[in-house]
Amino acid sequence: MLAKRIIPCLDIKDNQVVKGINFINLKNAGDPVELAKKYYNQGADELVFLDITASYEKRKTVAKLAKKVSQNIFIPFTIGGGISSIEDVKEILKAGADKVSINTAAIENPYLIKQISEEFGSQCCVVAIDVKDMQVYSYGGSKPTELNAVDWAKQVEKLGAGEILLTSMNKDGTKSGFDIKLTKSISDAVNIPIIASGGVGTPLDFIEAFKVADAALAASIFHYGEYTINDIKDFCKENGVLIR
Repeated sequence: MLAKRIIPCLDIKDNQVVKGINFINLKNAGDPVELAKKYYNQGADELVFLDITASYEKRKTVAKLAKKVSQNIFIPFTIGGGISSIEDVKEILKAGADKVSINTAAIENPYLIKQISEEFGSQCCVVAIDVKDMQVYSYGGSKPTELNAVDWAKQVEKLGAGEILLTSMNKDGTKSGFDIKLTKSISDAVNIPIIASGGVGTPLDFIEAFKVADAALAASIFHYGEYTINDIKDFCKENGVLIR
């Protein structure tokens, strides 16, 4: 059995970390580099940075953030938001990121998944899937598509994605627990790792997520100091979960 991963997520807007509920009502949560250092020191396994308005506002994710982060932490991290070409990927990986996350670009140009996988290896390519009632959304959760979540997950795996970052929009920011039904349906359909995202509120939620996912993403409970990463790791170990 592979060890499970705990991954803090830092949603970025206007160079600040923000957090909302159901992808709206965003509130400032701090400086991305300072939070990254804090989570690194607490024992995070990886970090994910998502520029949540980059695709919608037609901006590119700045490689500057990747460079700053890589100078301050020494664990794998993923950058996503506004990445739409191989050139974008090259720039971000060169700046120090270990992986890139694509969502809107993958939906609009699925071949990009194959390109990234072939040029940099599948381990570099994380496809983010934002889901509401089994329907896939693009542009930071603002635009519904005609894609079914399970069908799309199967397709991105075939194209070469190394991992799926699965976010339940219904659960996002609610602290009511991960969408286990959704996560299991995707996990059962593919053979690549699944990162569960959206809804974590207590340490027990991680235990439930790890029954159906390889990693769990969290934001609010870490950003606002409700729990540390070590709190979650200790709880998981006490409950027999193999943690990195």
